[in-house]
Amino acid sequence: MKINISRQYIYLLSLSILLFIFVLIFSFAVLIPEGKEYRINRTAMKKEFKELRKYQNFHNEVEETLKDLQSKNRHIITAFDATFSPQRFEKQHRSYFSSLKISSVDKLKDEDEFMVFEVNTTSQMNSPTSFYDFLDAVNKSDYIIAINFPIEFKRDGELIKSSFTMKVFTNLKGRDTLPPKEETSEEEMPEEE
Repeated sequence: MKINISRQYIYLLSLSILLFIFVLIFSFAVLIPEGKEYRINRTAMKKEFKELRKYQNFHNEVEETLKDLQSKNRHIITAFDATFSPQRFEKQHRSYFSSLKISSVDKLKDEDEFMVFEVNTTSQMNSPTSFYDFLDAVNKSDYIIAINFPIEFKRDGELIKSSFTMKVFTNLKGRDTLPPKEETSEEEMPEEE
């Protein structure tokens, strides 16, 4: 039996076999290794996205906490930027005492990012209650102040004399001198009782 195959069929058959071999070589040489690399990269990217999401959530929580703390403590944050004025301090807190005098403001060494001043204070008051009211007012004042112990109290007739030192903290931002002294006239000062 004689098989009659035309040249055209042989040509198509050989071309089909060559193309099939080319596709096999191309898929094993290029596509399969690229597919493995793609799967490895995709797995690594999923891990990185998971970590990124974790850090973004952490960042969002920290940022929310920071904003909450900034809003709750806005007074304290602005108090660090306030420049201490002895005359203004006396005006603000004179109502707690019969007399209040700030005798000296000395710059101590700087601590970290803050300038520290030591303020010597003497006062006269009617009762110890007014001193404790003064301490509460200092906590809410425009400055960051630490009152140092011991606080000396002495009885002087109907009044109690007290003397104490305070540390006043101010931001260092470009400041390197004592706080400016405000000039106040007798008319501006509240009258002593």
